[in-house]
Amino acid sequence: MFVFCLCTRCRICRVSSFPVLLLFMFIHLSYFFLVLLLILGQFFFTRYEKYHGYYGGKEESRKSNYTDMVNKYYDLATSFYEYGWGESFHFAHRWNGESLRESIKRHEHFLALQLELKPGMKVLDVGCGIGGPLREIARFSSTSVTGLNNNDYQITRGKALNRSVGLGATCDFVKADFMKMPFSDNTFDAVYAIEATCHAPDPVGCYKEIYRVLKPGQCFAVYEWCITDHYDPNNATHKRIKDEIELGNGLPDIRSTRQCLQAVKDAGFEVIWDKDLAEDSPLPWYLPLDPSRFSLSSFRLTTVGRIITRNMVKVLEYVGLAPEGSQRVSSFLEKAAEGLVEGGKKEIFTPMYFFVVRKPLSE
Repeated sequence: MFVFCLCTRCRICRVSSFPVLLLFMFIHLSYFFLVLLLILGQFFFTRYEKYHGYYGGKEESRKSNYTDMVNKYYDLATSFYEYGWGESFHFAHRWNGESLRESIKRHEHFLALQLELKPGMKVLDVGCGIGGPLREIARFSSTSVTGLNNNDYQITRGKALNRSVGLGATCDFVKADFMKMPFSDNTFDAVYAIEATCHAPDPVGCYKEIYRVLKPGQCFAVYEWCITDHYDPNNATHKRIKDEIELGNGLPDIRSTRQCLQAVKDAGFEVIWDKDLAEDSPLPWYLPLDPSRFSLSSFRLTTVGRIITRNMVKVLEYVGLAPEGSQRVSSFLEKAAEGLVEGGKKEIFTPMYFFVVRKPLSE
């Protein structure tokens, strides 16, 4: 049995084909990191799981405890996200011939252009994660970006990454709940959120806080996770997929595109334009998670990769190299990916319902 190995002595690595050698090197390294992440992840998983109870958790309980639930989720998921996805924890509209990383950057640049950001502007990133978009947008637009986040681990990691690229003085993080922002009225020249406000228990309340801290006449742009018009609440398959997405991604409830648009209007904003960008994406946004697609970069998500992962975790837990319950962590993350892929294929879910709205000059 091996966990990781880059030598030429083990039988697995002793192959004549260089591409095959690279494949096994990738797998070996992947499972080395898997062990480390499982040890961290299991600690938080048992605390997060109580809010969902594998589809038995009450929506009202999730909403009333959303701060704790979201923190437990991101304590569990952050290291997995950064290892597998990079510093920007979001999907992207993607062109043919474009890499995932390239599409993510373009997705962020598109948002900055829609906000018409200009050098020197003071910008707020609501639910900023570890600050991947924050850093990209700050460099792209020469603006000063403040990241709002309620998770200690992500803020610590984000500050370190800011310093590493020389943005420690111009970009910062504030620990706070986006339902109760610690900023004065009319503070920011622009506000954006990327796949973050879906965690809010009350969208109108969240958008009202954004409205309050935004200067009059300025804009808010957002990518929202939403259920589309294709979703049928009476369809058992649709309901199961929705439940899986909520469980796997720390959500109290997924709202429809219509509900989100009405909520932002109720908060006082004027809608400039809105569109589900997934509708005309040349490549599906869920492609990196699709198990039917083989690539070294997403090998763990393919059918073969998942079988190897499942059995490897089982063995690691059995021999004591991974803590008890690690198989549940693995299953949890696999369910999250499956729900997103199914939701995308059936077109009942989108992670990129985009809208730009403006706070009126006079109220």
